[in-house]
Amino acid sequence: MFKPFLTLVLAAAALSAAAHPHAHTHGLMTLDVAVDARTITLAIAAPLDSFLGFERAPRSDAERKQVADMVARLKAADQLFQPDAAAGCKLAKVDLESAALGLGAAHDHGEKNEHADIAVDIVFSCAQAADARFIDVKLFDAYPRLRSIDAQVAAPQGQFKRSLRPAAARLGLTR
Repeated sequence: MFKPFLTLVLAAAALSAAAHPHAHTHGLMTLDVAVDARTITLAIAAPLDSFLGFERAPRSDAERKQVADMVARLKAADQLFQPDAAAGCKLAKVDLESAALGLGAAHDHGEKNEHADIAVDIVFSCAQAADARFIDVKLFDAYPRLRSIDAQVAAPQGQFKRSLRPAAARLGLTR
């Protein structure tokens, strides 16, 4: 029932990202959230610096370990994003993409860019996704370089924006 709605929301988010290709601010992450009948979908875009402190392929064993730890932590997204228990959600899928790190479908075409990003798509399968009133976001604890999250939410109750900070990291899903 909400699939066309979800497709429209994700297409709008993609257009927004395409319209602002140079919106690269360290410490800032964008988060698009779409809620439909049985899923909560999250799309994250952030500079790698916000997660790693560097924006390139790892050069040392310590940096490779740091990247591996980041990947493992992001793949355990249900530890970083905790939807309201009323929705009955379970983590279904996590996709990571970063050309600089060789993750996902992103490919580095030999271009050297000093501003590398990461994109993360997360899907929660839920018994009643529309019953979720909030998502607790634990990213600030996991990644201290992250200072702010600009969130756009599209839910059956409407579309709206929120700004999250370390002291206010619960994302409300209702107006």
